[in-house]
Amino acid sequence: MKICGPKYALCGLVLSVWGIFQLLLMGIFFYFRSVALVEDLPLPENITSLEHFYKMADRGYMQNAYNCWIAACIYVLTFLFSGHQFYLNSRSSLSV
Repeated sequence: MKICGPKYALCGLVLSVWGIFQLLLMGIFFYFRSVALVEDLPLPENITSLEHFYKMADRGYMQNAYNCWIAACIYVLTFLFSGHQFYLNSRSSLSV
């Protein structure tokens, strides 16, 4: 069942590929605790000790890495849906 047209399906394919690559790379960088991403961590304002800061930073890095990987999986689903729609549109234009 066609839900979207060929241009919309192609746009979904391109954006999904870009989102998958970007979020996988960001997840890897968060997993390896890239210092450049420390501003994106959900750290509380009242950190009392250095050990508490490291504990909260490690927790934030891992949570953000998992969130990026989950979002990349959702983009894989979007890629599959867009690819299916693109296939249906290209098949129906050939048979006409």
